[in-house]
Amino acid sequence: MERFILQDLLKWKESKYRKPLILKGVRQVGKTWALKEFGKRHYKNTAYFNFDEHEEYKQFFEKTKDVERILQNLMMASGQKIKPEETLIIFDEIQECPNALNTLKYFCENTPEYHVACAGSLLGITLAKPVSFPVGKVDFMEIGPMTFTEYLMANGDDNLAAYLSSISSIEAIPEAFFNPLYEKLKMYFVTGGMPESVRTWTEERDVEQMQQVLSNILGAYERDFAKHPEPKDFPKISLIWKSIPSQLAKENKKFLYKVVKEGARAREYEDALQWLCDANLTYKIYRSSAPGLPISAYGDLSAFKLYLVDVGLLRRLSLLAPSAFAEGNRLFVEFKGALSENYVLQALKNQFEATPRYWTMENPRYEVEFIIQRENDIFPIEVKSEDNVGSKSLKKYKEKYGDKVKLRVRFSLNNLRLDDDLLNIPLFLADYSDKLMGIALN
Repeated sequence: MERFILQDLLKWKESKYRKPLILKGVRQVGKTWALKEFGKRHYKNTAYFNFDEHEEYKQFFEKTKDVERILQNLMMASGQKIKPEETLIIFDEIQECPNALNTLKYFCENTPEYHVACAGSLLGITLAKPVSFPVGKVDFMEIGPMTFTEYLMANGDDNLAAYLSSISSIEAIPEAFFNPLYEKLKMYFVTGGMPESVRTWTEERDVEQMQQVLSNILGAYERDFAKHPEPKDFPKISLIWKSIPSQLAKENKKFLYKVVKEGARAREYEDALQWLCDANLTYKIYRSSAPGLPISAYGDLSAFKLYLVDVGLLRRLSLLAPSAFAEGNRLFVEFKGALSENYVLQALKNQFEATPRYWTMENPRYEVEFIIQRENDIFPIEVKSEDNVGSKSLKKYKEKYGDKVKLRVRFSLNNLRLDDDLLNIPLFLADYSDKLMGIALN
């Protein structure tokens, strides 16, 4: 498989400001594969150390901070060679060895000639704790589920992926590309972007097996809930997780604690919810009180929506059968368009630094699914999964904020076009939102 993160890793290797790298991402998203593949392509050799598999490696970090001595011991214990500049050193499951995390500071300060990359599941949890951590001494990178474009390449549709990246003007996509892309996107909603699920489908074309893979991943996540330091919070995390499909099935997708459990209060559940967000399993999208800069300053912290890390996992957690794939646009419309929203959010998070918000107005109710900050402008984004694409909320948003709105964006199943200041992007082009918005603004 081809992953775009490999290009980012190469930039990291070649940077003169390179520091030890921490690669974040949920369990089974391909962190270890990406680092090993990168080592294979761009280094003479890779030295791989897994602190979960080989607990004995931890002892080398306990008594000393001397990098050379630590590496000497690791080489002798594992039989692997390590040479400055030529070897990629991978520390996997590094959250199991806090002393190794702390030693990254000395790699950065004393031996920058060694190239070190670390990964681990639930790393977000570890990093959220106020432990001794090498602040300012590491680089961070995040790997998410495979994008739709990466899925196309894994599926052998390099021609379609190449076509998407070649689009350089706002004009209708020819049917010869539009129709197959529309069909492939439906399948992506079924498989999602978890690499094992994609591989099972693209290599075996076995829906049952692919369903089982997604169930296994969900099961692994649920077992991880038990790793919460407070045992009393384990059932709460589980209840929130299982409530997400119900939360997103509503017209108003604002997260409600009473959907988790009758009579539930925010203060009882907020730690459990924060755990899911720190673990990168869920995305918390706050309501925005106004489209001001920076977007983070205008969040209404009392109102938010909760989305899942991957659209395929959301479909599986919701028990939506893959058979919906064969029924026209049902997969997009079903479940109040929640799969489409989740998919668009994943694509936006990959392209824009600031986490998106959403906007609402009451009596009568208007809602814009996302608002994003692109450079120093705020843009409203609507997600439509039906053929009826009337944009009342976008119209209201424009009326309210007038000149502040340079461009309105709507994702739908309609073709690419620009009507005055309203840019319609077909859902299958979500990976190229930033590029298309730039073209439209010019």
